[in-house]
Amino acid sequence: MGPAEEKRFWKVFTRALAADDGAAAKSHLAAGRPITYVDDEYPDELVRKWPDGRREFVDVAADGTVHVVWELAQDQAKGKTPRA
Repeated sequence: MGPAEEKRFWKVFTRALAADDGAAAKSHLAAGRPITYVDDEYPDELVRKWPDGRREFVDVAADGTVHVVWELAQDQAKGKTPRA
């Protein structure tokens, strides 16, 4: 990818992110599958959310294996992490 193509990619990608309404994530949860995302409240953590509302911090190994680092309580105070 050349510099012009990369610039166009980032422009389109940034627009798509700004327009995201969460429909794909909601669809995954409704189908019974977890979603993984980054939350501004936990900038150093990868969060996995299950359809039943459970959330956990996860690490992903180089081979793709997902390891649970910490399970968040349903009423977990935001900003508190096991690594803080």
